[in-house]
Amino acid sequence: MNSSQNLFDEEAFMRNLVAVGLGVIITYINGIFVIAFFKNPVFYTNTRYILYVHLVINDIIMLFLSVTLHVLVYTVPLLNVTVCSFLLLFAAITAENTPLNLAGMALERYIAICKPLHHPQLCSVKRTYILICLMWLVSSIPALTDIIIVLVNEPISIFSNSIICYSKSLFGTNQHLLRVICVETMFLSCVWMTLIFTYFRVLQAAKAATSDQVSARKARNTILLHGLQLLLCMLSYVTPLINYFFLALFPKYRSIILFSTYLLANVIPRLLSPLIYGFRDQKMFRFVRMYLTCSLFFTKIEPSEVQS
Repeated sequence: MNSSQNLFDEEAFMRNLVAVGLGVIITYINGIFVIAFFKNPVFYTNTRYILYVHLVINDIIMLFLSVTLHVLVYTVPLLNVTVCSFLLLFAAITAENTPLNLAGMALERYIAICKPLHHPQLCSVKRTYILICLMWLVSSIPALTDIIIVLVNEPISIFSNSIICYSKSLFGTNQHLLRVICVETMFLSCVWMTLIFTYFRVLQAAKAATSDQVSARKARNTILLHGLQLLLCMLSYVTPLINYFFLALFPKYRSIILFSTYLLANVIPRLLSPLIYGFRDQKMFRFVRMYLTCSLFFTKIEPSEVQS
């Protein structure tokens, strides 16, 4: 009994160590781009970079909450329902923000390439921040609905109890399942339609353009990568099916399978944002290079170097 318990403790420790380690590494990489944005005011007036840094900050918050919830399951098996609700609420909001932000970034690229004369007006800084506020508002509605469903079905005293803190333990009723199916289908359908529409319009612009074909091609590739990022974000919805399939084939490797799908659906996708925009964008990558060589804090880029 003691040997099996020690083995379980060692496995749990290693899984938490891997999750926290990856979380720290990915957060550090994302943090480089956040620092680059806030250290140089020339980025403040560029809609593209504002939306990008919002996506990165959202990913940092989501990753922190995801890793925290994962570690708490092992270290504090029973957590107060109020605290658990708070963590799950913000985890759900940040998860909904990601596809909405991807749709917003795709639309901004579409306007920049296909309607360049209207870009300064349609994609002003003020409208960008209004869009970000709307993202948080829209993303909050489904998460708050989950809490309301709990209040309708359970006495208020449930918030003084303790539970194992994961989504289905608190939001596991049929009403919650129906809410998830309806809302997520609507959200993801709208985002996919936006990505497909903007991709083909930019593709048409790239074929018709006699100049600036490079920018059109880059925008088209970026939208394609947004689609890949969205696919990885959707892994969280099919993870139960993936787990069911592999657990049936390899029941002895249950803990490894569950942990691997957790990393694939919740941790690894958070690394895509800096890879898609940061390292592919020469202006942003210049800041990363300067940061890594300890010269970021002593160098400024001229406003003329950052264009839409």
